[in-house]
Amino acid sequence: MTETVPHQPISRVLVANRGEIAVRIIRACREMNIGTVAVCSEVEQHALHSEMADVSVVIGPAEPTESYLRQDRILEAAKATDADAIHPGYGFLAENAGFSRACRDAGFIFIGPSPEVIEQMGEKTAARAIMEKAGVPVVPGALLPDPDSDGNFPSEEVLAAAESVGYPLMVKAAFGGGGKGMRLVESAQQIQAACSGASREAMGAFGNGTIYLERFIQQPRHVEFQVFGDSQGNAVHLFERECSIQRRHQKIIEETPSPALNPELRKKMGQAAVAAAKAVGYEGAGTVEFLLDQDGGFYFLEMNTRLQVEHPVTELTTGTDLVRTQIQVAEGRTLPWTQEDLTAQGHAIECRIYAEDPQNGFMPSLGEILLLNEPSGPGIRIDSGIRRGDEVTMHYDPMIAKLSVHAGSRRNAIDRAIGALKQYAVLGVTTNVEYLIAILQEGRFADGDVHTGFLEEELPDWQSNLAEDDDLALAVAAVAEHARLSRGSAAVNHGVPGADSGNVATPWSSLGRFRLNGLG
Repeated sequence: MTETVPHQPISRVLVANRGEIAVRIIRACREMNIGTVAVCSEVEQHALHSEMADVSVVIGPAEPTESYLRQDRILEAAKATDADAIHPGYGFLAENAGFSRACRDAGFIFIGPSPEVIEQMGEKTAARAIMEKAGVPVVPGALLPDPDSDGNFPSEEVLAAAESVGYPLMVKAAFGGGGKGMRLVESAQQIQAACSGASREAMGAFGNGTIYLERFIQQPRHVEFQVFGDSQGNAVHLFERECSIQRRHQKIIEETPSPALNPELRKKMGQAAVAAAKAVGYEGAGTVEFLLDQDGGFYFLEMNTRLQVEHPVTELTTGTDLVRTQIQVAEGRTLPWTQEDLTAQGHAIECRIYAEDPQNGFMPSLGEILLLNEPSGPGIRIDSGIRRGDEVTMHYDPMIAKLSVHAGSRRNAIDRAIGALKQYAVLGVTTNVEYLIAILQEGRFADGDVHTGFLEEELPDWQSNLAEDDDLALAVAAVAEHARLSRGSAAVNHGVPGADSGNVATPWSSLGRFRLNGLG
């Protein structure tokens, strides 16, 4: 698309985030010859994102409430470093309308939608009303009145609202997400306790206890569409992502295209997603999320007013750079493509790598990354914010990396993802790599027969297939390798095991993945 409008070039971006998404944004800025500023907590002064940026500013202690969530300190850092734009990444302040407004009021370009749009889409009941007016299908639902001082809801009004929605239903927080403030209710006997509990949880998580009721769709798929808008009123979608593989409402594997969509359904859902974006005059990258029922009916779920964790699979299949386009749109430029320009090729899958123990209730696994061997090869992409020597702490989300693969077909993409995961090796913390492999090897997953309750049905009590003897052998080999590297062996390049350095054989060439905790 030819540039036809004046724009305001961005010269330096402050990245108001950490980890892999901060690294991703910094890399995009480098390619665009844009300067970068990282902010970090006191314990992350030597983190990858801090050292990659042109300038790094310490903004507070490890606790996010005293650092990455401190709007005042972030704005002070932007002023002190002469940044002219701020990219929020995802999480933390990314969907905070107050922060978007504060950036604008302070004279900074906020790389994201306007605070007014964030407010509209952040309040789920208001978003539902806007979507209904725009002709986007929504799940039947009802807003509840405020609770009394004891946290109880008027029983008659709650029962009447629930009856109008129909059972089973979901009680949901009007502000927030991530599974907080949600309850499944199957009968009238459960509704009061569910509403009170969800409201209390929402108040604690989001500072607002407003809740609403929504029809529970049986065994739905979670399918989202990537949308993009600009300041000239143009809006497009970049196709869908299947996000049904979730654990406790958190996505862990995403893919595109969805195995459930045919060309006709894809066109209908894409048109609805663009209508949703245009209904609020959306600018920048956003995601319109739908529930897809077993009969092909789809319903608006919510709109995420930010870049998504799973954006790499869209980039792999469409050949686009979404972060670059975010920056261009924030400068006031026209979208670089029309809907007709956009096509998708092949199949892509993303797996989220967490430092957690699936065999111990998915508890976060804390400690130093003693060794790290990330897979590589054709069609493999790693988005990571960690290196050997970094520490996984209790202060931040345990996701340490994203592994994405691209292949010509879904079957080949699954095979490539499994092969890449088997190459992934971490020493010092336990990861969910084996669990991800088990999901990808499930027969129903291979057939594309998934829904949001898939993991509870297929892998409710998953256990590792590694025998204790195998685990011990791997541990011994890993300890030996760690000791060798600590002596400064020339066989390893930059501390990354498996690097090509004289073709010296190491245990990594035969061990593949393993886990080991507690080495000092």
